[in-house]
Amino acid sequence: MKKRVLLIGGFHKTRFLAVSLIKRGYHVSAINSNMDHCVALADIKELKVFHGDGSKPFILEDANAYDTEIAIALTGRDDDNLVICELCKKKFRVKKTVALVSDPKKTEFFYRMGIDSVVCAITAIAGIIEQQALLDEIAALVPVGKGHIRIAQVPISQTAPAANKKLWELSLPSDVIVGCVLRGDKSMIPRGDTRILAGDELLLISTDEHETAAVLELTGR
Repeated sequence: MKKRVLLIGGFHKTRFLAVSLIKRGYHVSAINSNMDHCVALADIKELKVFHGDGSKPFILEDANAYDTEIAIALTGRDDDNLVICELCKKKFRVKKTVALVSDPKKTEFFYRMGIDSVVCAITAIAGIIEQQALLDEIAALVPVGKGHIRIAQVPISQTAPAANKKLWELSLPSDVIVGCVLRGDKSMIPRGDTRILAGDELLLISTDEHETAAVLELTGR
C-alpha cells in the first residue's frame, strides 16, 4: 500500500519534493495559502492541492490529514512549521512529522516538542523519507571527520560573485558540494559547466567549518 504524504506550505521546495515523491510511488497532497501557487502546483500530475492555511485544523482536516502517514511543513516561518507538525502529530495522529527550519539553533527545541525530523533543506527531507539513504550517500562523498553535514539554501543575487559564472569557475572548498540548482519552477543537478544565474537558489552541502567560506564565495556576504 502506498504511503500518503502531506506537504504544507512552500512552493519551489514543495514542487520539487512532490514530483520526486510521486515518482517514488507515494500518494502526495499539498496545502498552500497562496492561490497562484496552488494553481501552479495543480499542474503536477497526481498531486492533490488544497488552498488554505495549513496551520488551521479545519484545513488539515479538509486535506485528509487523518489518513496521512508523513506530514512535511515547508513554510518560510519556523514557528508555523512547529505548529503544523504539532497539530498533525497530536490532533491527527500522523505517524511521522518533518519540519523545515531556517535557524539551526532551533533544531533541539523542535525535537523536544515531539517533531520526528528537523531538517534544513529539501534534499535532507527526501533522505529522511527514504530512511536517510540520501544523506548516507552524501556522507560517503564528503569527508566530514568529526564534523556535521550542513545543507543550506543559498539565494544568488544580481551582485553575487557567483552570478553568471560556471560552477567550475567558483573557488569552493574541496568538501563543499552544490547539490541542486533551483531556477524558477525548475530544478537541476549541476555539472561543472552549469552557469549560475541571478535569481537561482543553490542547495549547498558542506561541513560546519566550511559553510561560511562557501556562502561568502557564492554571495559575497
